[in-house]
Amino acid sequence: MQSEVAGRVAGALEGVVRVLTSAATTGELSLPAGSVLGRLVREGPRRLTELAVAERVSQPAMTQLVARLERDGLAGKHADDSDGRAVLVEITALGRRVVDQRRQERAQVVGDLLDALDEQDAAAIAAAAPALERLVKMSQAVGRDTRAVARVGA
Repeated sequence: MQSEVAGRVAGALEGVVRVLTSAATTGELSLPAGSVLGRLVREGPRRLTELAVAERVSQPAMTQLVARLERDGLAGKHADDSDGRAVLVEITALGRRVVDQRRQERAQVVGDLLDALDEQDAAAIAAAAPALERLVKMSQAVGRDTRAVARVGA
């Protein structure tokens, strides 16, 4: 039974991801570029190597992506004060505005879709939001080791 529910939830969430991905158009960012900018907003400046590991890409691929973000004025690099040999990548004011605009675009699309649902479905989705937020936090805490879920209090 649990695997059937998990399959339905995973399928629904995949559909939601597709909706959200197509809803954000500001900056005409690729999925990896949008992901890196979002991470920089959430986590602050990061080393290239940390970004590559977190985004599950090679360091050369991350170097190229950051170079494109720099070229477009969305991110910048500077020396790490704690280690002068290392470089930190940080989001620029323009990059933050693009991320904010993309979030607003996604929220508008979701709002329009919720408005089109009947009250019961819209209420059910609203009621599920806190549980989905906890699911995301738990996922971030355990990464790919789903056996660790029991250790984080699930």
